[in-house]
Amino acid sequence: MKNPFRVLVFSLMIGITTTTFAQQKLDASVVSDLQKTPKYAFGVTDDFHFRGVLGMYDTLVENGVEIEAFEIVVKGKIVSELVKGSELETFFEKYQGKVRVSVCSMAMKKLNVSADQLFKGLIPVPTASIRMLQLQANGYNSLSY
Repeated sequence: MKNPFRVLVFSLMIGITTTTFAQQKLDASVVSDLQKTPKYAFGVTDDFHFRGVLGMYDTLVENGVEIEAFEIVVKGKIVSELVKGSELETFFEKYQGKVRVSVCSMAMKKLNVSADQLFKGLIPVPTASIRMLQLQANGYNSLSY
């Protein structure tokens, strides 16, 4: 049997572009299943998936899915795009206070990005992998891209 969360994520990601997110009506059974575990964590490494996961947040909210916690754990080259004055800062503004974004300190170090360069709302963590394991241990539905 397929995991309903993975099926949902796959179907949502197929229809998402990097600039627009069409509203998608979710089946009542999918919403019901998602209500069972209202905490979500996503590991991302690029702009497309970062925006896509934020679009998924919108879709879940629009369909009445109650979200207790929603976190994106970022590692890789995208870290250099998460700085003050960037396009992603403007894009993320509407999610401030709703979505937590953890940024891998190892990637920051490798890409020479300091914590003061990150835009508001981003939280450095020791490593993305350990943060994802921590979230899984705390009952989060989790996927990595």
